[in-house]
Amino acid sequence: MSESTNIFPQFDKNVSQQGKELLLKQRAICLWFTGLSGSGKSTYANALEANLHERGILSKLLDGDNVRTGLNNNLGFSLEDRKENIRRIAEVNKLFLEAGVMCINSFVSPTFESREEAKSIVGSRFYEIHVHATFDTCAKRDVKGLYAKAIAGEIKNFTGLDSPYDVPKIPFLTLDTEKYSFEQNFKTLMEACLPLIKK
Repeated sequence: MSESTNIFPQFDKNVSQQGKELLLKQRAICLWFTGLSGSGKSTYANALEANLHERGILSKLLDGDNVRTGLNNNLGFSLEDRKENIRRIAEVNKLFLEAGVMCINSFVSPTFESREEAKSIVGSRFYEIHVHATFDTCAKRDVKGLYAKAIAGEIKNFTGLDSPYDVPKIPFLTLDTEKYSFEQNFKTLMEACLPLIKK
């Protein structure tokens, strides 16, 4: 008998997800910010978490750097490891949503395939948000100094340079950080997301 046959998962055995959402007076959803490093994903995700907290909405922010220091600290940056990174994060999202807590995600998640897998795990409450900025724009910003290192050859498998980034085809929302100010984009974000969350 394989180990997998000895697993007996139980979901919502005592209290349903709906019951937990009623307790919290909110609808649990997954907001998935994707974009190149330095595009502004974490800036919007952090601002959103703070704004929702002020409104009494409970959320959990999952960020690439934070997740890689713990849960996924055994993964590198090959396409295979990136795929596994996203798969695990999606499973974490699923658990939070079952608890009635909304998830805010900030991950490059570079490929169509990995984002589609995340969506298939999370389900219909997965909302993809593309934070748009070109490679050149992000390289000029270079908030963490990563682009200079990547261009100098010090970092391998860097998204947008020697590793691909698939621009979302039909995201739930696009925040164009080259065309609009942070304030304009954040207003658009809140107007789009609040109706999804409020019970």
